[in-house]
Amino acid sequence: MAQKVQLSTKNSTPIPGSDILIESLLRHDVDTVFAYPGGCAIPMHQSLTRYRGQVRVILPRHEQGGGFAAQGYARATGKVGVCMTTSGPGATNAVTAIADAKLDSIPTLFITGQVGTGVIGTDAFQETPIVEVCRSITKQHYLVTDVNDIAQVMNEAFYVASSGRPGPVLVDLPKNVQNDLAVPNFDSPVELPGYSFDGLSASDEEITALADMIDAAERPIFYVGGGIVSSEASESLRELVKKANVPVTTTLMALGVIAANDPLWLGMPGMHGSVYANEAVHNCDLIITLGARFDDRVTGALSTFAPHAKIAHIEIDRSEVNKVRKADLAIVADVGDVISRLCKKVKKAKIDDWHKQIADWKKSDPLTYDKNYPDILAQHAVETLSKLTQKFDPILTTGVGQHQMWAAQFFEHQAPRRHLTSGGLGTMGFGLPAAMGAKAACPEKLVLCIEGDGSILMNMQEMATCFCEEIPIKVLLLNNQHLGMVMQWEDRFYQMNRAHTYLGPVHHPEWAGDGDGKSPATRYPDFVGIARGFGWGGKSIFSKNELEGAIQEMIESKGSYLLDVQVPYQEHVLPMIPAGTSIAEMIKE
Repeated sequence: MAQKVQLSTKNSTPIPGSDILIESLLRHDVDTVFAYPGGCAIPMHQSLTRYRGQVRVILPRHEQGGGFAAQGYARATGKVGVCMTTSGPGATNAVTAIADAKLDSIPTLFITGQVGTGVIGTDAFQETPIVEVCRSITKQHYLVTDVNDIAQVMNEAFYVASSGRPGPVLVDLPKNVQNDLAVPNFDSPVELPGYSFDGLSASDEEITALADMIDAAERPIFYVGGGIVSSEASESLRELVKKANVPVTTTLMALGVIAANDPLWLGMPGMHGSVYANEAVHNCDLIITLGARFDDRVTGALSTFAPHAKIAHIEIDRSEVNKVRKADLAIVADVGDVISRLCKKVKKAKIDDWHKQIADWKKSDPLTYDKNYPDILAQHAVETLSKLTQKFDPILTTGVGQHQMWAAQFFEHQAPRRHLTSGGLGTMGFGLPAAMGAKAACPEKLVLCIEGDGSILMNMQEMATCFCEEIPIKVLLLNNQHLGMVMQWEDRFYQMNRAHTYLGPVHHPEWAGDGDGKSPATRYPDFVGIARGFGWGGKSIFSKNELEGAIQEMIESKGSYLLDVQVPYQEHVLPMIPAGTSIAEMIKE
């Protein structure tokens, strides 16, 4: 067994590049790495064994699962999540997780082994130019060809990944560089010309102008995005919202920054947002945009988005300002700093008529579902899970699809970093490994995952990781035998023509989308059987009277557990504003 070694000092004797790499991780407070070995990553993994006890290595069963687990870790904590792979297919398997982290601004570090420098460019075994592959989906990227550069590169990588608008950084490390010896300088300064946040603090004049805009508005709203989470500004935001008495709508990435029971919260805007959030956006005269980017799923047809509103946009990433919607007041600065200073200036808005109008919208068009439906609807399952777990302050992850939207609508999110989902890229298979990463980061927390039967199959192999690494998570599987969101579009826009969205067995055509969906013989695959095969607990339920008891059993189980909830495929996520249209085309039923 490899013996644990102590961290080197500045004047140490030469050590391998792989040891420099691992010591750099430790010096940046990394305690967990999601790492899958391979030929060009062997030296890194050998080094990890020498530092056993100082860093936990979790072996995912697929590199994409490792990448999403690193994201789950990062999203739950705000720390940089770390994923390591080998070269070639190991690296390319992580590409989707890298792209996902880029679009959602998640601080992550992806370290890939690479073939030796002497054969780079010769199509060597398991060679891919991963830096070139990922150039447009990383915040920064490095191919390290000199062992003396490793410590400097790692310092830069952590700084870039976690500063400003966070994002993924890729470090590609050839095998011979991992083996080369050097005396590291772990204290080398970060010098990145052109990458600086000096001077990005808002001026007093900008803060005053923003406060004046709010004071002059008759129908203002706050439009809040994931930048609030990145800047750890949720508490300041809550203080600002309360003091200003201004309604607030939060994007999918910001759920929880305002408690779901706050009377000023409007829910999500956009395609599957609440009617009243969309009505407020459409009819407001001022949008104060805090750490959000006017995503197309929020704006719909840009020509009809908030047609009566002035726009104040507070954003740390200069490239986002005026990119989609021109701002009347643009402040390029840390949103947390702006909110704290605005709190001291803003007055309580006298907008009683606006509040009354919003209350009327909430009353006339609440988020709801058919509560008299005889069996289990997905919305009811999510709502029940929320009710039974609120006392635990749980972390919730989701896959992508209808279940993701129902989780956003009907699970009551009360705090930031409790709702972890793939927003910008919308990656199926995100939920299970992200839950695994979140639980590894927060072992004291109840970690829940709401999944769909299509999405969970994308990374189901991580059930083995959860069992072997003793990472207990709880999965509520909403099983409708279909790729639900695509099927919903088929129903609404393609004359209900099924184009490969039915997931059941093709040798039972009588059940392919027009049966009652209740016969166990038609439910394929056997998710509970698969879960038990991976060492999990599991149960499948059909009827309403089983739901609460089954959820309670799942919560109380000691290990990982999958609750397979059979739900009808005919149900749609509503309301819905079709892509590229306006609130005038909103579908409510």
